[in-house]
Amino acid sequence: MIKRGSGGVRHILCFGNPLHGDDGFGPAVYRRLAELPQPGDLRLFDVGTPGLSALVLFQDCCEAVIVDASAPAGQPGRLRELPASAIATEPTTVGHGHGVGFLLRALAALPEAPPALRVVTAEAASVVSFRPGLSAPVALAVERTVDLLRGYFEIEST
Repeated sequence: MIKRGSGGVRHILCFGNPLHGDDGFGPAVYRRLAELPQPGDLRLFDVGTPGLSALVLFQDCCEAVIVDASAPAGQPGRLRELPASAIATEPTTVGHGHGVGFLLRALAALPEAPPALRVVTAEAASVVSFRPGLSAPVALAVERTVDLLRGYFEIEST
C-alpha cells in the first residue's frame, strides 16, 4: 500500500506511449486524472517516454508516484504497487531506450536525496508498436488506478 509523504509538493508521473497498445496505460490514467480537480499540492504529468530527461520531474517534490505498464506475464490488467527498488533496470545500449528502471537507478545515483517513491503498474496484455488502444483488462485497470490515486491523494470526483 502507498504510504503518504510528509508535506510539500507531490507528483504523479504517468509514463508510456499510447501508440503502442497497453503501453498507453500511464497516459490513459493521466487523461482520467486530468479531468478531476487537483489538490493544490499535487502536480500531474504525462511523461511519455523521455528517458533521462525525466529526472527533472523528481526535483522539488517530497513524494512521487510513477504510473506505468509492466511487461506481459499472464495476468493482464493486474495492478501492483511496488517500491522503486523492485523495478528492474532494462537492458539497453548506452544512450538508447532508457526506461523507468534505468531512470530510477540514475535518480538513486544523484547526490540529492530522491523524493519518497512508489510505482503503480498494470500488467500489459500486449505491447504492439503503432497499435493504439488498450486491451479490455488494462482499460479496466485504468479506472481502478484512478480510484486508488483519488483516495490516496484526496482527489475529488466530478
